[in-house]
Amino acid sequence: MDRPQHYRFHQGDRNLPFAAAEYEGRLANLRAEMAATGVDACVFTSMHNVAYYSGFLYCAFGRPYALVVTPTDSVTMSAGIDAAQPWRRSHGDNITYTDWQRNNYWRAIQSVTGSGRTIGFEGDHLSIAQKSLLDEFLTPKACIDVAPATMRQRMHKSPAELDLIRAGANVADVGGYAIKDAVKVGAREIDVAMAGRDAMELEIAKRFPDSEIRDSWVWFQSGINTDGAHNPVTTRKLERGDILSLNTFPMISGYYTALERTMFVGEVDNTSRKIWEANVAAHEYGMSLLVPGAKCSDITHKINDFFAERDLLQYRTFGYGHSFGILSHYYGREAGLELREDIDTVLEAGMVISMEPMLTIGEGQAGAGGYREHDILIINDEGNENITGYPYGPDFNVVG
Repeated sequence: MDRPQHYRFHQGDRNLPFAAAEYEGRLANLRAEMAATGVDACVFTSMHNVAYYSGFLYCAFGRPYALVVTPTDSVTMSAGIDAAQPWRRSHGDNITYTDWQRNNYWRAIQSVTGSGRTIGFEGDHLSIAQKSLLDEFLTPKACIDVAPATMRQRMHKSPAELDLIRAGANVADVGGYAIKDAVKVGAREIDVAMAGRDAMELEIAKRFPDSEIRDSWVWFQSGINTDGAHNPVTTRKLERGDILSLNTFPMISGYYTALERTMFVGEVDNTSRKIWEANVAAHEYGMSLLVPGAKCSDITHKINDFFAERDLLQYRTFGYGHSFGILSHYYGREAGLELREDIDTVLEAGMVISMEPMLTIGEGQAGAGGYREHDILIINDEGNENITGYPYGPDFNVVG
């Protein structure tokens, strides 16, 4: 029996999140960067760059995946266990590598890159072990880290990306309203979270019937569980007067959006209301600062000053916002586009960024819990466009 190292298995109709012209435009920009830096072939291994340049969002399960881009070719590399699904979801060519011989993955990549070339790789993703195999099988003349350049490209969204992100924000709002309706004394966090997730997946299926329905999720936290932004859902039952964190995260073809809101069950005490209102005020002030020409670090310092004037800065727990686009809780994020003291990126039209101040008051103190509001804004020539519609603040979010 002939056992090939790799082969092509293409069947079915191709269906991608964007038109072919969108991917060709992204690849053209990448190839211009490659030409300017002397890179002969890029070997992308991260979920976010493979998806960004090809449309294919892989599921690794212990197997490596890749996208190889040369001046003339764009080829995804996938494992045999996936059959033709990667080809149906990829722009360009696809090669399937087999398990019959160890490192057929690298042999498949070498069949496209050739040997002795200058290879672009992702220094923030490729492991030491895989980098050693790259050197062994591709015998590169030189290796250049292209991760920073690709991150800069992903920061600037195309009109097609912006349309998808707007739709995602709308879906996040749908999840938020479903959660609001599900909040009641005695309900478990998991029950409320499932209501939001189900509503979002149904909305995605209605709006994007040809997409893969995957990876949307909800973090719904109550009481002490609100102290961290990424605390998992539990079976804790809601009690009257509980502080709540609503967090909906729809995923559409690798594009993640979010809605996050502070809520209370039934009533909110005066101390909690004052902290909540201060966080809302910081949220509104922060959104007013998101304009072209503003520097991320400067925005951060201004919000710090806002909180310091109210003796609340010591309760801040993380930065005030981050980029959106190809990302998730387990892959990707534009580290150069975050609202933190150490990020000096200047905002430009076409960037998408959140505003999400959070204050955490420790258990046992008056007003204990985590307070967080989160809106998504598109930077434009006039300032910004807020694409989050679900209301924030006490007037709407004391529920159940």
